[in-house]
Amino acid sequence: MAEQKHTPNAMDVEEALSSSEAYLIKNKKLISGVILAVVVIVGGWLLYNHFIATPKELKASTMLAKGQEYFAMRQYDMALNGDSLSYKGFAAIATEESGTDAGNLANAYAGLCLAQTGKYEEAIAYLEKFSGDDQMVAPAVKGALGNCYVHKGDLEKGASLLVAAAKESDSQSLSPIWLQQAGEVYEKLGKKDEALKAYQTIKDKYFNSYNGVNIDKYIERVSK
Repeated sequence: MAEQKHTPNAMDVEEALSSSEAYLIKNKKLISGVILAVVVIVGGWLLYNHFIATPKELKASTMLAKGQEYFAMRQYDMALNGDSLSYKGFAAIATEESGTDAGNLANAYAGLCLAQTGKYEEAIAYLEKFSGDDQMVAPAVKGALGNCYVHKGDLEKGASLLVAAAKESDSQSLSPIWLQQAGEVYEKLGKKDEALKAYQTIKDKYFNSYNGVNIDKYIERVSK
């Protein structure tokens, strides 16, 4: 359900078609917001229960829950660095709880906070520390990492991560978003064959998705 809510806002197909630049490059804030929303909406308490709902890390999990509240309210600086009360911030939790599930999750959220504020280099450092094999959340973090690399100019690596995120997720709503992003970036790089592969995957596997509705236009564009 959560995925379906934001998917229609993830890609403005007509705007993408009218521009010679990659959609991802042109709409950085929108795409970052989409990916972060995925993690919040899809992850949220699922992450809390999956990674850290154990007595040993109860205190850390409580702190993370507070950070998630700030994150959901888009108070990214406070979520990252803490408030004037008892919440330390994701950055501090990641350091103090290093090697624990709580610290691992804090790395992901710290990176996402930094990505949302445009600090992509710092965001990458945190996101790359995150380790997880959850089929829903780990790919979302990887997708966010891919976006960060694109924003800082490493288009090749960014596109590769977006494709990997799509493959790992294999989600009818999320995978097409990442594949279309990757396709646009590959077009920016002049790699029409790679772009075509990404678009064709949407057509073959995710034709019922929002992105799949108009994917033939993208395929035609890179087939010329």
